[in-house]
Amino acid sequence: MSAMPFGTPPATSPADSGQPGAPISDEDMEHVRRFIAERDMFAKHLGIEIAEAARGYARAVMPLDVHHRNGVGMAHGGAIFAVADLAFAVACNTRGKVSVNLNTAISFLAPGRRGPLTAEAREISAASRVATYEIRVTDGEGTLIATCQATAYSKHQPVPGLAAEGGAESAASAANAPGSASLAAAGSASAPASPLGARSAD
Repeated sequence: MSAMPFGTPPATSPADSGQPGAPISDEDMEHVRRFIAERDMFAKHLGIEIAEAARGYARAVMPLDVHHRNGVGMAHGGAIFAVADLAFAVACNTRGKVSVNLNTAISFLAPGRRGPLTAEAREISAASRVATYEIRVTDGEGTLIATCQATAYSKHQPVPGLAAEGGAESAASAANAPGSASLAAAGSASAPASPLGARSAD
């Protein structure tokens, strides 16, 4: 199967054929995007914005200011990873089920010198519980500076607040339920099953 070019969200994703259940509505897709954007405090701290979300796809944008750079003035590897991770987090949760990061591998290909940095995550395979995503990060000049491959695990718990799951009441009960996955909490990149990517706990 040939790879789809990055830059536009796919009309369908591998999850449409490999993942049980119907795709979530456009309203619920927007809810997933907004819910993560509002609750990911680390992404907010870095100024990362979720520019686009579709089934199995997301695009995140981050400015490249002085505090995003390393000691020699290039984009910090941690900042590059952070924008890639947020794009992945949104893409893997567009199924409507809370998904967590099992593993991420990143390759840094070129120095990022000019912002903003843009990360696009696209689902490349999916089964009932596990899905794989490719993430590409480009700088403000369109140069590809990093690629990632990330694996997500679906907990089969609905993203809190989806209209199909009862809206605000569902959001409150899911967020407060013992053992439920919090969309604002996460572990390190080396810790498996970290909710919504691999960032530090908020």
